Amino acid sequence: MTLPEAQQAAVKEAMPKHVAIIMDGNGRWAQQRGKLRMFGHQAGVKSVRRAVSFATQVGIQSLTLFAFSSENWRRPEEEVSSLMNLFLTVLQREVKKLKNNNVQLRIIGDTSRFSEKLQQRIAVAQQETADNTGLVLNIAANYGGRWDMLNACQQLCRQVKSGALDEQQITEQDISTLMEENTVGDVDLLIRTGGDHRISNFLLWQTAYAEFYFSDVLWPDFDDDAFGKAIAAFVSRERRFGCTGEQVQALLNNNQQNEDHFA
Repeated sequence: MTLPEAQQAAVKEAMPKHVAIIMDGNGRWAQQRGKLRMFGHQAGVKSVRRAVSFATQVGIQSLTLFAFSSENWRRPEEEVSSLMNLFLTVLQREVKKLKNNNVQLRIIGDTSRFSEKLQQRIAVAQQETADNTGLVLNIAANYGGRWDMLNACQQLCRQVKSGALDEQQITEQDISTLMEENTVGDVDLLIRTGGDHRISNFLLWQTAYAEFYFSDVLWPDFDDDAFGKAIAAFVSRERRFGCTGEQVQALLNNNQQNEDHFA
């Protein structure tokens, strides 16, 4: 299916510029198959690769993925340790692909709690992709929305204390600017997989005007079709343009390269 040129332009214009995803369901996906939870997290990495590829092909400008929340430290020590090792491995393995496909990687959150080795790997990965001008891929790691807002408030307090800012003149834009400098800007579409209908302390400030889309699909099964349905729902709500999941997929097909860059 190929869309007429005018319709392609209309769909592209209506696309969300910034999509954020709460990647939920890895553990349940593994348990349904009689596997350890870590098996689901490993499978979830493949879905991250698919999501990045899809976002790149359909013209999304920023993709923010909730990989590890500040509350996830409460999980069993063995699982947390395995997640940290997986994070390190993925950074080492994927950064070259991201660089070659013009994807800029940013890690948002309080990375100071990570091991020195992981912090170094994060710094290298961000540096190696810093000059890329395509999709901005934000990975939220040891991130919490309340931490994010608290961090911005503390910076404002320091500015007021130093005399650089008048407390009576603080605006929402001041807060937004500080948060964008340290994390990300406003989100157009927030997707949560796995069936739960909550945002779990994710991007609380940045999703104030976002459209929410909740999917029953567990994250390891979240493919192009599932992503396309979420985009179609957003387009229909935001622009009142009668786009279907098939049309979004058609747009993807129009932009598809001869090979899968993220395979």
